[in-house]
Amino acid sequence: MEFTLKYKDLNEKRQIPNEDYTIKDLLDELELSAQTVVSKQNGELVIEDTVIEEDDEIQIVQIIYGG
Repeated sequence: MEFTLKYKDLNEKRQIPNEDYTIKDLLDELELSAQTVVSKQNGELVIEDTVIEEDDEIQIVQIIYGG
């Protein structure tokens, strides 16, 4: 089972390691904090507990802070 990951210049197919693989697991692998990124699953904003399914497109967007 695979999903597509889009993050910055990255656009690749990745294997889903287990059936309970979540956005949080993916962020941990990429060493990213949910405080600094927004995650989308098939174009919809999702929370960290969302389970990644086969053929999903997961997009991770860096949050830019300004002041």
